[in-house]
Amino acid sequence: MATVRTRPDPRKLTDDELELFRAFHLMRRGFDRTLDAQLQHDDGISISELEVLMALVRSPGRRLRVRDLVESTGWEKSRVSHQVTRMASRGLVERQECAEDRRATWIHLTGEGRRVVVRALPKHSATIRRILFDALSTEQQDALLGIARTMNTAISDEDCPAPEDCDD
Repeated sequence: MATVRTRPDPRKLTDDELELFRAFHLMRRGFDRTLDAQLQHDDGISISELEVLMALVRSPGRRLRVRDLVESTGWEKSRVSHQVTRMASRGLVERQECAEDRRATWIHLTGEGRRVVVRALPKHSATIRRILFDALSTEQQDALLGIARTMNTAISDEDCPAPEDCDD
């Protein structure tokens, strides 16, 4: 049984913990970078743009309010706003007035935005399959799913401040 003297200092990581953290960090960042690089190379969009486009594709009427995009992406309102501005300038989305709430704005998927998603998804899914599913056995996938669920619960239990207030 660990005592106060033998318990590790919670402010420091052991060598084994550091090794696990570094490996996890490299894996997470490498996975994100690989997916982003594939999308940039094959379809000229970023992983962030795909995230917004997918939220819109899945929404009724292919439109969401900014506050709904904030909730969907977990980003701050300013990041969503900047991302939407860049995407609107490329014709992937458009802003529309919200008749139900004059303070809000609809972000609507354009035909071009939909074409980009339809074109990008098969190659993007193939990259995910190669890196995640083909690289792991069924048992490893099951273990990873359990780990991801446990970590997501721990993350949601953290007392982190919510993204900035978003009335839009």
